[in-house]
Amino acid sequence: MALLELADVLVRFPDPEGRPETVLDVARFELDAGEHVALVGASGSGKTTLLHVVAGLLRPTAGRVLFDGVDLAGLSEGRRDAFRARNLGYVFQSFHLLQGFTALENVVLGMAFGSGPDRAAARELLERLGLGHRLHHRPAQLSVGQQQRVALARALANRPRLVLADEPTGNLDPARAREALELARELCADCGAALLVVTHDPAALGEFQRVVRLDEISAAARTAVAAGGGEGGA
Repeated sequence: MALLELADVLVRFPDPEGRPETVLDVARFELDAGEHVALVGASGSGKTTLLHVVAGLLRPTAGRVLFDGVDLAGLSEGRRDAFRARNLGYVFQSFHLLQGFTALENVVLGMAFGSGPDRAAARELLERLGLGHRLHHRPAQLSVGQQQRVALARALANRPRLVLADEPTGNLDPARAREALELARELCADCGAALLVVTHDPAALGEFQRVVRLDEISAAARTAVAAGGGEGGA
């Protein structure tokens, strides 16, 4: 059984005239335990929306989102929050660090929603990420790359089964981008976590076991294949 399975997932929002507009339409997507996958697609194609659906931050208009057999869409908001804290880590594109707290406090506070605060474990993780000398610095006192590593530490602090990362290298230079992805993949491998990364970085794609194009898992793609009689059709 796949760790994550999306089936016939549809997300619609009202347009300015109030008419439903489709922003995500996924026929099927699966991710195995421990697998590292890059998700690519055109700007505005729904990649971030897909991550929000997987994380339980957004309930789909229709379809199933199964995490180890649990239908996230069928859980109440409170149960989704608790499930996410236990099983998922999320590295947001803009990091979403708490500006009034230090690097160490940001990670410890993230642990409070999962296994419980553990300052020693949080410190060890930040030190491993090269931030031992920045533990008591607030986000505004950190470089973009350092903030990115704090966000990664927070996402991994509860030893999740799946880590989601939305354009984690978008604000970094090429060298830092490679370093960030290597750290993410190494730490996920250490704790056995699967990794799903949204990226526009062509250089990053060769580092992943599988690259999935969003348009290729859409319902429209499935319909086109069926109309053509399969891949060998006209």
